[in-house]
Amino acid sequence: MSREVLLLVDALAREKNVEKNIVFSALELALGSATKKRFRDDAVVRVAIDHETGNYQSFRRWQVVENDAVEDPARQISLNEALQRDANIQLEEFIEETLEPIEFGRIGAQAAKQVIFQKIRDAEREQILNDFLERKEYMVTGTIKRMERGNAIIESGKVEAALPRDQMIPKENLRVGDRVRAYLSKVDRTARGPQLILSRIVPEFLMKLFELEVPEIEEGLLEVKCAARDPGSRAKIAVKSNDQRVDPIGTCVGMRGSRVQAVTGELAGERVDIILWSNDPATFVINALAPAEISSIVVDEEKHCMDIVVDEENLAQAIGRGGQNVRLASDLTGWELNIMSMEDSQAKNEEELSVIRELFMEKLDVDEEVAEILAQESFTTLEEVAYVPLSEMLEIESLDEKTVNELRNRARNMLLTEAIVSEENVENLAEDLRSLEGMDNETARKLAANGIKTQEDLADLAVDDLVEMIEIDTERAKELIMTARAPWFT
Repeated sequence: MSREVLLLVDALAREKNVEKNIVFSALELALGSATKKRFRDDAVVRVAIDHETGNYQSFRRWQVVENDAVEDPARQISLNEALQRDANIQLEEFIEETLEPIEFGRIGAQAAKQVIFQKIRDAEREQILNDFLERKEYMVTGTIKRMERGNAIIESGKVEAALPRDQMIPKENLRVGDRVRAYLSKVDRTARGPQLILSRIVPEFLMKLFELEVPEIEEGLLEVKCAARDPGSRAKIAVKSNDQRVDPIGTCVGMRGSRVQAVTGELAGERVDIILWSNDPATFVINALAPAEISSIVVDEEKHCMDIVVDEENLAQAIGRGGQNVRLASDLTGWELNIMSMEDSQAKNEEELSVIRELFMEKLDVDEEVAEILAQESFTTLEEVAYVPLSEMLEIESLDEKTVNELRNRARNMLLTEAIVSEENVENLAEDLRSLEGMDNETARKLAANGIKTQEDLADLAVDDLVEMIEIDTERAKELIMTARAPWFT
């Protein structure tokens, strides 16, 4: 019997040109699988073959777990029971019981061959995949070999890749035999079929196409910074010149538009706007919204948004059909963009000034005239009135030194009063909310100011409500609410 094992291993190793260790490993798996069929439950079986003699032993094994943690008796054993068999056993180790080896014959050999062939196929497939990935060829070109449920299976050399239906450009009709370009969006090593997942709709595909059509990009004279797409309809791409002698937009457009037309042809007619990239966010946004002319921009760094003011005749052009132009510009620049007319901008400014005036009149106990002066001088908070350098406030012609000092004292006193009230509110919060995982003093103060005083109060909130209430990001709001709701599920 042992001689048969050694002969089989030797023959298969030569036939398939693989190491004997791989064949031994596959044979152990095959024998283990055959031995496991003796048991009705889902047993764990290990087979060990002596590589020198060909003799083999079979074992059934159980993993050692805590005494009250045995969930699967076929695979697990409690620590107390394991210690009775082996005094030195530790948690997470295995207890083994010797089994009578099965007879190795024609069935065993056939099963071993199947396992070995599968292992070899997997190894070849993995090697081909690794060779491909090492070349860093993110742009894949190949021929559609077959269609599976609307997904295209593309053959590129020895590699097979999948182009899912939802990653194809809308309305394009790909067929078997078509030659296709696509971008490698991810590698799925768990898939039984093609492991390379392609896309023709991601912005990176557009960027790679320009790299292929514009040699200056590969040479480093030009740089593609980012792109945004509405696949099959319209796209924007931002480019930067690393050489003052090279015009980035003209170079990408090409002679008589030849280069950009080649890209558009590959994208099923998708119109591409080439934008000049700028390190200054406001300038970049103005370029991204072209050809619409911008009257003014107000940048809010804290909220990472911009108010874009345009006149009536440019309003429709700036927004675009169905909001497409401003949406793509927002995706390209990474800023939230609010397009508004002159009238809307004036109304918004007046509304904001009114809120600021009311704040100063209430908190500083001043009349509307003084509140208006502070608002017009761009003061928006009590902190600014209290702590902006005295010299800056004395430059305000409408306010004398005595009035300035009085305003600063009132602002500081009000801030101190609000801080004391805020601390008292936090102290009044229920202990379960104050000690909640992820809670900090600033968040607790904001919750208290909005009447959220217990863990149950927080658990009852919707994510959007919490985001709006205390101005935190959505992910953190989700975490806080789910932590507060944890008792519901225990």
